[in-house]
Amino acid sequence: MSPAMRAQSFAGRRGLGFVLASPSGAGKSTLSRLLIEQDREIALSVSVTTRAKRSSEIDGVHYHFISRNRFQALRDHGELLEWAEVHGNFYGTPREAVEQAFSAGRDILFDIDWQGTVQVKEKLPEDVVAIFILPPSMKELAARLHRRAEDSEEVIAKRLDNAKVEIAEWRRFDYVIVNEDLTRAYDDVKAILRTERLKRFRQTGLEGFVEGLLAEG
Repeated sequence: MSPAMRAQSFAGRRGLGFVLASPSGAGKSTLSRLLIEQDREIALSVSVTTRAKRSSEIDGVHYHFISRNRFQALRDHGELLEWAEVHGNFYGTPREAVEQAFSAGRDILFDIDWQGTVQVKEKLPEDVVAIFILPPSMKELAARLHRRAEDSEEVIAKRLDNAKVEIAEWRRFDYVIVNEDLTRAYDDVKAILRTERLKRFRQTGLEGFVEGLLAEG
């Protein structure tokens, strides 16, 4: 095999699952949006849900809308990487689509909380990298929630209480970023993603490439 052909075979890699999680207001949504917009190698995971589709939503784009019976069948047969019940509706991440993406060298961004992260990492420990985004202070987190002007004072107080519960789970993640400056936090996220893509075991053509190097004159 010529050096050019070896280099071409070396280009392949196994995809990875990327988790960005944070308490509400810490910056996860903004960082995720930037990543999806600017990195063509990663796509957002599309969950299944039993809740009714809203008029603004597209089936297969925002969610896969399925029946409760179908959801239970997927869950009971181990076909969901993670699942949760929220306000009487079920949400979950289909396993088959994720594993097909990994095999094709595509990365998947998961929009899940710390509990979902634990489930996914238990099922795919070698394929999932989890980052937790922290606010610089609880005072700043409260200020961001107020600046959004989306919630009542009661809802904001509940979000802050929930934030303390979520922050206490920070040790479950592979990386932790304090989002004091959005640009720097995003640069850190990109650096982690690039590093993880270069992990030896994810570079599927590396063994053949090295063998070719060693076989050269």
